[in-house]
Amino acid sequence: MNGFDLDPATVSHELLEFNRKLLKSFNTLNQLKEVDVDSTPYEVIYTEDKLKLRYYQSSAKKRCKTPLLICYALVNRPYMIDLESKRSMLQRLLELGLDIYLIDWGYPDAADRYLDLDDYINEYLNNCVDSVTAHADTEQTNLLGICQGGTFSLCYTALNPQKIKNLVTMVTPVDFQTEDNLLYHLAKYVDADLAVETYGNIPGSMLNDSYNSLMPMRLGVQKNLGMPNQLENQESALSFLRMEKWIFDSPDQAGEAFREFITQFFQQNKLIKAEAKIGNKTVNLADIQQPILNVYGSFDHLVPPRASTALKEHVSSTDYQELEVKGGHIGVFVSGKSQTQVAPAIVDWLVERD
Repeated sequence: MNGFDLDPATVSHELLEFNRKLLKSFNTLNQLKEVDVDSTPYEVIYTEDKLKLRYYQSSAKKRCKTPLLICYALVNRPYMIDLESKRSMLQRLLELGLDIYLIDWGYPDAADRYLDLDDYINEYLNNCVDSVTAHADTEQTNLLGICQGGTFSLCYTALNPQKIKNLVTMVTPVDFQTEDNLLYHLAKYVDADLAVETYGNIPGSMLNDSYNSLMPMRLGVQKNLGMPNQLENQESALSFLRMEKWIFDSPDQAGEAFREFITQFFQQNKLIKAEAKIGNKTVNLADIQQPILNVYGSFDHLVPPRASTALKEHVSSTDYQELEVKGGHIGVFVSGKSQTQVAPAIVDWLVERD
């Protein structure tokens, strides 16, 4: 018998078992009323255009006088860090005594077509930092940037070092052209000018298809074949569907900001060359002297480790630490390790430098 010969009885059994799981999955889905996410209570303390600045107050004993502002990426919704109670990095940070401020960028529409990186970083992000320090009655804030939001946070800190006390970056691209960076190998062929002229704002659904194309077997075939196992009971089904809801809840991207980001960062790698321009200001990572905690995933296919750890070569900080998480791009936030190791490590690191 070679590796391709299958016993008919085994095949029949596996097909019957698969059909049983499909039927059970169907019944499970019929019983679900809604897929709830983003459930931790918050207060909106500042709004500007589509942007909302959320404030989450910790009920635990406060361990940090300096507030923490979280800057998420534009390409997905920030409730990745608050998917559900058992997988909520946000709730772990609150339980450990941090008050949290979080930027919700909202959903750009046609009116936002001409928003550029100057608007997002020098205006929106700057206004959020000022709102946080005013609300918390402090002179500075700690800043935690996630993925593209981490790149924004690096740019902002380099341009406004007096406003940031400590900087945490998570799965943040710095060197956009490492050989193992799948997104770079895709982005280098994109005609950004043609894309923006054609679409105006770049459709979030199109970006999702691009991300899925990077690992078609794992993110397509394998996930779909394994779906009946995920949907066998309500608890596992809700966990699976919350993740799926987040994955496909992708805002469109403001045209000019997309053009600038893909051109300057992916195609020209200007961040590590000290040539990136945000408005009329040039970003030099060497201007960052703040303590830095850089968190990255060992198996991150979107921001591979070398793309992130390159940061230490370009900043001037004498207090630079890295935290390696044995997981992928999303596992850094939702895995069991995230809840038991990552959130406590971030809090402890900030408390030591408060």
